Amino acid sequence: MTDRARAADDLTALVAQVRACRICADSLPLGPRPVLHVSPTARLLIASQAPGTRVHETGISFNDASGDRLRGWLGMDRETFYDSSRIAILPMGLCYPGRMPKGGDRPPRPECAPLWREKLLACMPDITLTLLVGSYAQAAVLGPGRVEDRVRDFRAYLPRYFPLPHPSWRTGAWERRNPWFTAEVLPALRAAIAPLLAPSRQVTTPPQRA
Repeated sequence: MTDRARAADDLTALVAQVRACRICADSLPLGPRPVLHVSPTARLLIASQAPGTRVHETGISFNDASGDRLRGWLGMDRETFYDSSRIAILPMGLCYPGRMPKGGDRPPRPECAPLWREKLLACMPDITLTLLVGSYAQAAVLGPGRVEDRVRDFRAYLPRYFPLPHPSWRTGAWERRNPWFTAEVLPALRAAIAPLLAPSRQVTTPPQRA
């Protein structure tokens, strides 16, 4: 067995453990449904927040309006976006965490990333660039800081990381107030990811489906 095939087997076994996880089941209003898209050949990693209700229902990451906005930023169609041989999607929390009393989703469950994240990343040795999407992913990797400051200063984090705002509906107004994001950040983002998208013929683990 080759090292690549062994890594694929290890990742497949680990993903099965992740999808069977029930460690914080009592705290999840819709119950556990870990959602992730991973492969030992992926070179681009999208590190996001946690699934919303639509993602929980379908088992497909960013299968909602925020995903449409993110794919627009990336200049990427759905087929490419969900090709896990090239792109891994690994949120900080793998299950839908519920709603805050005053609206908005709760933060990712604190148990999740310490339990699974490093194990999963260890099975994806080809990751070259990580998109840190939103405040939770950025805080976990980079420490405390303002999202807008990091996005504006994105060059300081290359070539390993590229910080981005969370692509929620609220971001539309933010983009209009900050035209530098469209003029400067998005062209650089697309240029950074383009070399990482050459098709791979290696075996991958398929995304979870509804």
